[in-house]
Amino acid sequence: EAAALRAYLLKGGFLIVDDFKMPGWRGVPGGGWEPFEENMKRVLPEARFVDMQLTDPIFHCFFEIPTLDSFPQAYNSGAPVFRGVYEDNDPHRRLMMIVNYNTDVSQYWEWSGRGFRPFDETNEAYKLGVNYIVYGLTH
Repeated sequence: EAAALRAYLLKGGFLIVDDFKMPGWRGVPGGGWEPFEENMKRVLPEARFVDMQLTDPIFHCFFEIPTLDSFPQAYNSGAPVFRGVYEDNDPHRRLMMIVNYNTDVSQYWEWSGRGFRPFDETNEAYKLGVNYIVYGLTH
């Protein structure tokens, strides 16, 4: 599986990874990041996870995402962080993977219209998802 995922990413594939919690949330160790990073090193040993900035093209390729702070975890454990893995570890090259850390963007989609999150927040999450798809199809 690691070899197949590596081949997919190196041939132009794009991976979206969602829903990691900060370590120590509610006193519970972990959060899932460490085992994920360890296993991704089996896929792309040379890869570096880079904290992304709002200036990254994925946040502007279809919809303009005005801020990255619009997607906090439901349990309010801190600011969301978007991490990227870029071709040749160069943020000016193709983004191969985006990791939604300390946020759960798909939860905004799942709970849209159910009263758990305001519509303006879930709409921003849909815009971000559309950007992910457009970026993945065009880069």
